[in-house]
Amino acid sequence: MTTVVLSLGGSIINPKKINIKFLKKFKKLILSRKEKFIIVCGGGKPAREYQNAAKKLGLSTKSQDKIGITATMLNAQLVKELFGNKAYEKVLQEPKKTKFTKIAIAAGWKPGCSTDKNAVLWAKKNSVRKVFNLSNINNVYDKDPKKYKNAKPIKKIKWKEYMKKITNKWKPGLSTPFDPIASKLAAKLKIKAYILNGKKLERLEKALDEKKFTGTIIE
Repeated sequence: MTTVVLSLGGSIINPKKINIKFLKKFKKLILSRKEKFIIVCGGGKPAREYQNAAKKLGLSTKSQDKIGITATMLNAQLVKELFGNKAYEKVLQEPKKTKFTKIAIAAGWKPGCSTDKNAVLWAKKNSVRKVFNLSNINNVYDKDPKKYKNAKPIKKIKWKEYMKKITNKWKPGLSTPFDPIASKLAAKLKIKAYILNGKKLERLEKALDEKKFTGTIIE
């Protein structure tokens, strides 16, 4: 059975409040598929709120990362409970070769990166060559779409070119389509990242079926 690694952005689980409608649709889609899934959950709004508070309190970046990881654990526990007995018995953190029947739910692990890197490590440990990244953006763009109205979506891009477009340094709460630490590792391991708008789950379904989809492939 094929194993799929999903990096489920916290911005989809909890943009401003828990996205109940999305979670119901997500559960239905995942259970309808034949593949096995490793779902790595991000921290979302709670992570950034607590990290911002930690920064204002003068706490170290390592402490800020630890707080963010705790937020990913909360989201991951919610998603795990959502799938009931279809999910592995506990939320996982350290990426490893895992024996499970249908779904494994993972959270953040070590300070110094986002859950994107964790997803790449899960892919490596389980001999998976793709990571599907679900966030609140449609594509990678040629320039920042928040600043430039004429920014054009990119359908496919090499890791080397992608990494020129983003910062090469990690900081707690950093928001990029795929974080710089994860990108370097994925490039080294020759793992592809599929950047998709998680709110539009039909795009994920098309990507899983290797059909034409709206999004970006980084390879």
